[in-house]
Amino acid sequence: MSKLVTIYGGSGFIGRYVVRRLAKAGWRVRVAVRRPNEAIFVKTYGVVGQVEPIFCNIRDDMSVAEALCGADAVVNCVGILQESGRNTFGAVQTDGAERIARMAAAEGVSRMVHFSAIGADLDSVSGYSRSKAAGEAGILAHMPNAMILRPSIVFGAEDQFFNRFAGMSRFGPILPIVGADTQFQPVFVDDLAQVATMGVIGTASGGVYELAGPESDSFRGLMMRMLDVVQRRRLIVGIPMFVASIMATVFELGHKLSFGIAPLALTRDQVRSLSVDNVPTGIELGFDTLGIDPTSMESVLPEYLWPFRVSGQYADIKASAKNLKA
Repeated sequence: MSKLVTIYGGSGFIGRYVVRRLAKAGWRVRVAVRRPNEAIFVKTYGVVGQVEPIFCNIRDDMSVAEALCGADAVVNCVGILQESGRNTFGAVQTDGAERIARMAAAEGVSRMVHFSAIGADLDSVSGYSRSKAAGEAGILAHMPNAMILRPSIVFGAEDQFFNRFAGMSRFGPILPIVGADTQFQPVFVDDLAQVATMGVIGTASGGVYELAGPESDSFRGLMMRMLDVVQRRRLIVGIPMFVASIMATVFELGHKLSFGIAPLALTRDQVRSLSVDNVPTGIELGFDTLGIDPTSMESVLPEYLWPFRVSGQYADIKASAKNLKA
């Protein structure tokens, strides 16, 4: 019988790529999510019965334990960018991560892969980054041989980074950003899935890996690349940090007073995160350790950002037609 892996958050942006790769590798995959009815699509990643979404809330011991029953390996892809209700950074990224590792160790699971983030630091100015670091510590206390993956900003067809700002570029001549000079080194989502798969299968050892793409650029520079792909001209305006903090405070207050109805476009914690470069330190392991050449942005962005062009899928055809001689 093929081996079984439980993937917490397996229907999310990163998780679905991990599910697909492990299914192709012949593993049975149990996708543990809060809304299994919305994760039915993962079944198509394998043959009938190979991939199965189930209910799980990582804030609950019993729920986590049931999802782990009989598993040979575990992957934790659960993470949040904003706190909401009971889903706080501490509850999800610290306590939830530690709970999975503790239950996995009790179940006798031999391998664990955990997605953290570059910048994870107990002394960080950001609560998000502190919770990620605390989660790593909790995991290693129970599973010292776990593989900890710290990616930079992740890009891919379903990302909420380039897609979000490409969408914003359709409305007005100005594109406002916070942390215009902050450095990022975006990493392709399927490259992360490849590393996670190696950790589950056992072809890569445990440890902390800082994973970033081949190109580093400022936030402003990344937006210029995006605008070039979507063929739009926009004025990129960097919002000063103190102004962004005031804006975030207003957004948070409005969100609270409206009982969650008003959108939370920016939080103070996100502003603090954007004040720190999001690039590898060079201290931890990386793609080079695994013999992987990370994918460049220019080879992927045009494949999924074309809908944001003025002429959409016909943009290249129109450009070519202009060059035709009468």
